[in-house]
Amino acid sequence: MTIRIAMWSGPRNLSTAMMRSFGSRTDTHVTDEPFYGAYLKETNDPQPMADDVMASMDCEWHGVARSMAGPNPADTPIWYQKHMAHHMVGPIAHDDLPGLRHAFLIRDPARVVASYAAKRVAVRPDHLGTAKQVEFFDREADRLGHAPPVMDSADILRDPFAMLQKLCAALGIAWDPAMLHWQAGLHPTDGIWASHWYDAVASSTGFGAPDKPPPDLTSEEQAVVDACRADYDHLAQHKIPLS
Repeated sequence: MTIRIAMWSGPRNLSTAMMRSFGSRTDTHVTDEPFYGAYLKETNDPQPMADDVMASMDCEWHGVARSMAGPNPADTPIWYQKHMAHHMVGPIAHDDLPGLRHAFLIRDPARVVASYAAKRVAVRPDHLGTAKQVEFFDREADRLGHAPPVMDSADILRDPFAMLQKLCAALGIAWDPAMLHWQAGLHPTDGIWASHWYDAVASSTGFGAPDKPPPDLTSEEQAVVDACRADYDHLAQHKIPLS
């Protein structure tokens, strides 16, 4: 029986590196942002390559949900699904994916906004997905009776060996050292948008150096950070500690 893992992240959040990490396991199939097309169709958000993205994938909310909870296309013991929380603007929520083990990947919003700024892409608070992460986290915690796993990307970069071991334990799967390294380049499991967004991870073969202090932000960018700070802090109090 396949163990399905739903990792709820925001953008510019180490999420693709984490997908690479799980994809390096021989026992794991990975899926890249399956609700992206449905999000774009619902919102008409002017994202790069939006038409190409929608043409490349199922854009119907319930159809995607059925696929993610259905048979594993690779028939591997583990199926890792990279989900963007801010995509979930339609009728589907995390609890419409029965049988999945849900985890949450967070990052200081100042670093997320700075990463967007480096791409010269305008960003709104809802793009960070922190409010939706909190909603899903609280509902999953109520269902479980305890907090589901929360990982801070800064802690992973400080010590990927230790943090990935802890994440595997929290998810109830075996640790695999292969998770620390991967092949450079774009991968067949990447979404079509990889050519625009994945340049840094495509040139990597493992997790990068620890975060440096974020650059100065404009007043508009800082306003986005401020709007997301309380949600990040709510999740961060439940994160798996580095030590």
